[in-house]
Amino acid sequence: MHACALVLHEDCGRHDTGWGHPEHQGRLPAIVRAIEKATPELQDAIVQHHAAPASSEAIRRVHTTAHVDRVRALADRAAAEGWPVTVGEDTVVSAASWDAARAAAGCAVDGVRLIMERKAHTAFALCRPPGHHATPDRIMGFCLFNNAAIAARSLQAEYDVRRVLIIDWDVHHGNGTQDVFWEDGSVYYLSLHQWPWYPGTGAASERGEGAGEGLTRNVPLPAGTTARAYRSAFAEAVETAFLSFAPEFVLVSAGFDAMAGDPLGELLLEPQDLHGMTRVVVDHAKDPARGRVAAVLEGGYAPARTAEGVVAVLSALCDRPAVV
Repeated sequence: MHACALVLHEDCGRHDTGWGHPEHQGRLPAIVRAIEKATPELQDAIVQHHAAPASSEAIRRVHTTAHVDRVRALADRAAAEGWPVTVGEDTVVSAASWDAARAAAGCAVDGVRLIMERKAHTAFALCRPPGHHATPDRIMGFCLFNNAAIAARSLQAEYDVRRVLIIDWDVHHGNGTQDVFWEDGSVYYLSLHQWPWYPGTGAASERGEGAGEGLTRNVPLPAGTTARAYRSAFAEAVETAFLSFAPEFVLVSAGFDAMAGDPLGELLLEPQDLHGMTRVVVDHAKDPARGRVAAVLEGGYAPARTAEGVVAVLSALCDRPAVV
C-alpha cells in the first residue's frame, strides 16, 4: 500500500490575515490547483480526507488553558470589531481563526490517525495557519496552535507510540516545537534552518535539557547555502537521528520557504530537492517506524512555488517520481 492521505478542512481557508500578509488566503488554493494539475500522475495514490477539528483535549496536551482561551477570545474580538486583530508584529487573528486553528490541528491529528489505523501509508496535512512557532503559551510567527506537536502528543496518548521524530525543514527555526519537547525524552526534534534568521533561536548548542538532553538537534545554515550542501547536511542529520533514537513514527514540519525565490527565506532548494529529502525520510522510516511518515504544512510564501514543492513532496510520499 502506497496511498497517501491528503487531509484538508475548508475552515483553514477562512483564516483571514489580509492579502498583504505573507501567510494569506491564496496559499491553499494555489496548492490545491497544483495537486489537481498533477492528478493524472497521482490520482490512484492519493486518498483525500476531510478532517475533524481537533478537540480541546488534543490541543491542551500541548498548550496551556490560558493560551487556548486567548486564541478564542482574540477571534471573538475580531468578530465583534469586524476587523482582524494583530498579535505582536506579525500574527493576525480574524473572526474565523479559532475555527481555522482547530481545523489545522485536526488535519495533523487525522493524518497520523489514518496511518495508525492503516487507512493510509503516509499523510500530508494541508493546513493553515502554520504551527511550529507556537509555544505552549505564546502566539507568534503566524502560528496559533502547534499542529505538529499536537499530532505527536495525540500519537502518544491514543496509540501508545513511545518515540516520535519531528523533522523540520522550514527556513525558520521551529522555536515552539523545540520549547514543547525541550525536556522530553520521547520526542526527538531535528531542525535545519537559515541562521541567523527569525526567530533568533536554533543554535547548534541548543540540545535540550533533563530527559530531553541530546534530543534536540539544530543544524543552522547560512543564507545562500547550496542545495547540494543542504541535502548533504540533511542526509547526515536524518541518519543520525534514526540511528540514535529509533523513532516509531516520523512527523515532518514541511515548510516550503527554504526553496529559492521565497520572499521570507534565502536558501536555494528546488522542488526536486524536497522530493529527494522526503524519500530519504521515507526510506529511513521503513525500519523501525514501519514507514509511518506524516507531513504537516508550515511556511512557504510564494504560492506558486510552494504549490510545486507540495506536489513534489506528495509524489515522494506516494512512492512516485517527482511531479512538479
